[in-house]
Amino acid sequence: MTIYTYLRVSTDKQDYYNQRVGIIDFCNKNGWKIDKEIIDDGVSGVKEPINRKLGKLLKEIKCGDILVVSEISRLGRKLFMLFRILENLLNNGVNVYSVKDGYSLDNSIQSKVLAFAFGMAAEIERDMISLRTKEALAKKRKDGVVLGRPKGRKNKRLKLCDKVEDIRYLLDLQIPKIRIAKKLKVSKNTLNRFIKLYDIKKC
Repeated sequence: MTIYTYLRVSTDKQDYYNQRVGIIDFCNKNGWKIDKEIIDDGVSGVKEPINRKLGKLLKEIKCGDILVVSEISRLGRKLFMLFRILENLLNNGVNVYSVKDGYSLDNSIQSKVLAFAFGMAAEIERDMISLRTKEALAKKRKDGVVLGRPKGRKNKRLKLCDKVEDIRYLLDLQIPKIRIAKKLKVSKNTLNRFIKLYDIKKC
């Protein structure tokens, strides 16, 4: 039996640290020694496993092995992708443990139903965030706010337009704005103006 751990962070190192501490503590309590740690650093959960280190893990892990993650959503942020990943693991006899969620998944029918429910919840959450973003943008347009870069000059806020969900996610994680701004390569003032303009709030 091999004990695998999988960690994924989209942007912030601190989130990675918290995941790792929780996983190590969980394994210690169960008397498990971690054999292999797989980390996808700076990788979005919407990317297919084949485009992440997770893909290599899925090919390597075998029946009787254990996979420990901080949260089920670390494996994937899209419903059917997440379900495919869990289905592959469970059908191959891999037991999956989610530390923060407090779930243990095996190859039972109950686990498969539960896994599908997890994926559905993650997809619904993402769709709701996307819908709120679109509604906010539509309201700004209706109110006469000109979106995008004014002709003839550069506007740093323009490159943030496709980062609304990422910014909201980082705010939810309580990441300092100065660190978010640094990650997006803009000033903190620019970030604050963008957050105010698009009414970006924590979920």
